Amino acid sequence: MQPAEPLAPGLSAPASLVDLFNAFSGLALQGFGGVLPVAQRELVERLRWVSGEQFLEMLSVGQVLPGPNVVNLALMIGDRFYGTRGAVAAVAGITLAPTVVVLLLAALAAHWRDEPAVNGALRGMGAAAAGLVLATAIRLGGGLRRNPLGVGVCATLTVLTAVAVGVLRWPLVWVVLALGSVAVVLAWRRVSA
Repeated sequence: MQPAEPLAPGLSAPASLVDLFNAFSGLALQGFGGVLPVAQRELVERLRWVSGEQFLEMLSVGQVLPGPNVVNLALMIGDRFYGTRGAVAAVAGITLAPTVVVLLLAALAAHWRDEPAVNGALRGMGAAAAGLVLATAIRLGGGLRRNPLGVGVCATLTVLTAVAVGVLRWPLVWVVLALGSVAVVLAWRRVSA
């Protein structure tokens, strides 16, 4: 089955549903604490299934849909190449392995919960995940040059969001609704002008 739209030069497509499932399973197994940085590197740079701009567009849509961003991204990429079957294969790939791992860890939690080495390892993984997310944000920041709002407005909205949620402790849902609405109106005005 061919993708719904022609592939851009330099991009490729998954060879089969199994290829799609395996790629997303691999992403899930590599991304403890956050799959997004790994997904960007694998899907854009290594597999070349989507361009950086396409990844950013899909991620933007995935962020406003309910559910985890990377699951929404898997669903869109699977659908793009193989329709509903591809969406199911990609979502199964991204969710199956983590579900099994979490269930196994939950079963072992009672025994190992007070172990200092386990607590230290989890703190270290959290720091590594935060670093990966920051590195991904920096890598994806180049796509903002072509954003209708421009780098300055996007940076301002990012800082305002961080201050509102991180410093002022305002509920994320209200901050996203308020600043997201401002961003949508500004973008609409610039695009329609």
